[in-house]
Amino acid sequence: MEKVYGYAINHTYSREEADELSQEILYTAVRELPKLRDEQKLEPWLWGLAGNVTKSYRRFMGKQRAMYSYDTLEMLTCEDELPEGQEEVYDSLRTKIAQLSAMYRDIIVLYYYDGLSVKQISEKLNIPEGTITWRLSEARKKLKKECDIMNESALRPIELSIRISGEGNYNGTTSPFPYVYINDALSQNILYHCYEQQRSVEELAKICGVPAYYVEDRLANLLKREAVSEPVKGKYRTEFMIYSEKISRYAEKAKDIFTPVTEDVVKAVCRLADEAESLGIYTAGKTGEEMRYLYGIMALEHLSKEYNPVVWKEHPIRYDGCRWSYRAQLIKGGKYPVQGLGRELSANCGTDGTYQHISYHFGGFAYRRMMYDNQINVCEAILAGKEVTDTESAALAIEEGYIIRRDGKLSVTVPAFTKAQYGKFKELAEKAFAPVIDAYTEAVRKYITGYKKLFPLHLEEDVERDCNYMFLQMYATTVCETAQEKGMLAAPPAGSVCDVLVQYK
Repeated sequence: MEKVYGYAINHTYSREEADELSQEILYTAVRELPKLRDEQKLEPWLWGLAGNVTKSYRRFMGKQRAMYSYDTLEMLTCEDELPEGQEEVYDSLRTKIAQLSAMYRDIIVLYYYDGLSVKQISEKLNIPEGTITWRLSEARKKLKKECDIMNESALRPIELSIRISGEGNYNGTTSPFPYVYINDALSQNILYHCYEQQRSVEELAKICGVPAYYVEDRLANLLKREAVSEPVKGKYRTEFMIYSEKISRYAEKAKDIFTPVTEDVVKAVCRLADEAESLGIYTAGKTGEEMRYLYGIMALEHLSKEYNPVVWKEHPIRYDGCRWSYRAQLIKGGKYPVQGLGRELSANCGTDGTYQHISYHFGGFAYRRMMYDNQINVCEAILAGKEVTDTESAALAIEEGYIIRRDGKLSVTVPAFTKAQYGKFKELAEKAFAPVIDAYTEAVRKYITGYKKLFPLHLEEDVERDCNYMFLQMYATTVCETAQEKGMLAAPPAGSVCDVLVQYK
């Protein structure tokens, strides 16, 4: 049942629809179960059945609400910005779309916003393709009568990549991440347009080109998910940070702040790497250059506790009882404007677990997600020379690349520190960075002063929390990138990852 519900979550946009879909799948499975001849094929049979039920459910929802497939948005290929002086024309066009009757409006929305083909719309609405083509043509004619210019760029919605930072027991399947519930395209557009300025339902309906009742439906969910604030005088605002091009423009302009300290920071990293060789750390066959990057980010993560100019603030407790905050990036042309430091941490926190897995993504390293606790258990057993009994978790760890099999033996591909080694490593880090840490801290402080001005005032607490992260981020991005450009550090090999296992007890 948990797996079915996780499947339903990934194929709907709200908990209510996930409840309906999962119940329909389970009901159909029970009804059809006597037809299953081979019990060994239960799971493939179940997911095939789930796919068919989902198609029927979508057709039903298409009739009930043609905006259902906003969560499967495909971007249009058109201009990134509106031509100068044409804003009023496009505002008018969006208004006229909202005023079209349902038989025309729904097809315009599905075709332009959802990016669906005529055939897909036909299947979704259970209407012949010829009728869809005719209605699409008639809808265009109606809009052209009302507007001087029919430019499809007016129909291009905003695209955001929404994630969370903080803590929570989520796995993306049976326990979905909170952003799943607010990731449909209309919600993204509402959140973007309420970010810099508070907006009413009517204003959002006009901007997004959809009827007000669609906007109200999404706002109710966004309030429930704590993504927007309670309305003040009928106007809403987004309650989390959105990174856009102005962030990347500032980062590029502010690179000069770190130019005086880059060489000394790299020298500190190299000193630390040389000293760390004596600790006997398990390097998993990584090159010296790869280990320098890892040592550097781990050293500054330790030093952040004492030298970070911004004090850490806990994430607020959310509706699900966990501490986290949303964050989003504005995507243009399929690209993310801000390339920062990615960091994920997990631990096998049971009575026998002693290791944390930390995965960093920066400086040209490929992304690798954090391990699940059972995969950490397998790695810990291998590092300790014990027999691996959880073969299923071992197989998954091999599939993810955390473990490889050589000559019939399992080997961990992630560098690992024992608790004693990590204690000595922190001492070496303090010594190696002593000549430069004050200057680096001052550069971070100067960068943050300008950075804070880039965000709306009501997000002050979120911005403070983000600025605490800058102590690590500026090394991972600005310092490492400059060092690569000047030949002080070699770029990591293509496809290499930067992660580590650290024993914490």
